[in-house]
Amino acid sequence: MPRRQSRALTTDERADVLAVLHEDRFVDRAPAEVYATLLDEGVYLCSIRSMYRILAAAHEVRERRDQLTHPIYAKPELLATGPNQVWSWDISAP
Repeated sequence: MPRRQSRALTTDERADVLAVLHEDRFVDRAPAEVYATLLDEGVYLCSIRSMYRILAAAHEVRERRDQLTHPIYAKPELLATGPNQVWSWDISAP
């Protein structure tokens, strides 16, 4: 088991950082944006890299914005019930 660094954030400090990252105003922001906003407000919690480590430990390192889901595309299927109803061509190279 690796030794804990003396400068490492405590469990409570890590929970505080995660709580800030979960706030409504930061929920869709990158850690760098959160860091800059907090610095403008005079608040320093941890480094940007530490924010990423905390998010990774909580399995939350991903695209934080809401993602658009596209509808499932059904491939059309043509059915001929008689001659000369469906025409097709081969576009592959000879």
